[in-house]
Amino acid sequence: MTDKLGGSRGDLLVYVASTRYDGPAGTDRHVADELSRLTPVLYVDPPVSALTRLRNPQLAESWKLPPLSVLRPGLARLAPRVTPGMYRPGAHRLVPPLMRRAIRSAAATLYGESRTPVAAMVTTRTEPLLGAVPARRTVFYATDDLVAGAELFGIPRERIVAQEDAVLRRADAVAAVSGPLGDRYAALGVTATVVPTGCDPGAYAGVDTAPVPADATLTGPVAGFVGYVNDRIDLSLLEAVADTGCSLLIVGPVAPGYQAARFSALAGRPNVIHTGPKAFAELPGYLRVIDVGLTPYADTAFNRASFPLKTLEYLAAGRDVVSTPLPANEWLGSSLVTVAAGAADFAAAVRGALGRARTPVLIRQRRELAARHTWTHRAGALARLAGLCQETP
Repeated sequence: MTDKLGGSRGDLLVYVASTRYDGPAGTDRHVADELSRLTPVLYVDPPVSALTRLRNPQLAESWKLPPLSVLRPGLARLAPRVTPGMYRPGAHRLVPPLMRRAIRSAAATLYGESRTPVAAMVTTRTEPLLGAVPARRTVFYATDDLVAGAELFGIPRERIVAQEDAVLRRADAVAAVSGPLGDRYAALGVTATVVPTGCDPGAYAGVDTAPVPADATLTGPVAGFVGYVNDRIDLSLLEAVADTGCSLLIVGPVAPGYQAARFSALAGRPNVIHTGPKAFAELPGYLRVIDVGLTPYADTAFNRASFPLKTLEYLAAGRDVVSTPLPANEWLGSSLVTVAAGAADFAAAVRGALGRARTPVLIRQRRELAARHTWTHRAGALARLAGLCQETP
């Protein structure tokens, strides 16, 4: 496999991700793709078991893939297999050793047994995985406030607190996706570099000429949500937008069991279409249909520490954006994102945005803002933390 991946073991960056490479394209995948332009990357999926694939049909196809595969020159993917019940008390202790062994085995398969350290190991997970292979540099990249989201993930808070404390102390460098999360780490005596999510403006350069998908035929103007529908989304905001009578397009998967009856009722309205999950390459067609992009996050500590990539993707497509109040919006510091709290005000803001003309000037300003926050910029920041390139003056 080495000739297909390229480089040597000393060039390898092991990226331990919180999301599957072949799932909805998020921070992990985009960052890993960009890093693989600099050095060979081994992307480590979250672990799966035989029970996982039965409980979550979306993982069935991933289970059929080989545990280790070279996706393209410079990028390999590892899908660790572990024992069922991986998050149950007691059983969860078996997962890190199995994952560490799988990572060591993958590195050996790619480059042969060697005492040579890999270039770096980056993890977005809190389990004790740093040190699975010797690395010249280790980085913990917190892409979410996992402690604040413990209940959302169904994991005991005290377990995540202990794991996070250990990984913060072990990593050579720490990155946080938002200022609030970086501030929380500072209170713990840990210095974290803020590395927010980014976007790929080039992916949306042709959005206005992209083919209109057959499953997105709505009467304009159209408000749209692109992303994962789960507990971090305030469903009342989407309902309020639909109540105004405007067309609403929802693109993305729905978390199993998430307010099923309520969401089905919303998706069943005549002015609403839910397409289900779509590949990243298909999104320009759906964003062509959308006039105003929505970031309807619930007001929770977990969300306040987040940095929604959908906001930047809407801007990269030249679309107007309406979002609930988030520190991420303050960090962007732009009037191009309209902020509104509460169902009535959010719906009113969307109606106002739908009434604004999409002028060439506004399109250019939105895209210029997005272009300052690309995945290339974000990967560069992580590469510097990982010792892959020099700090810029």
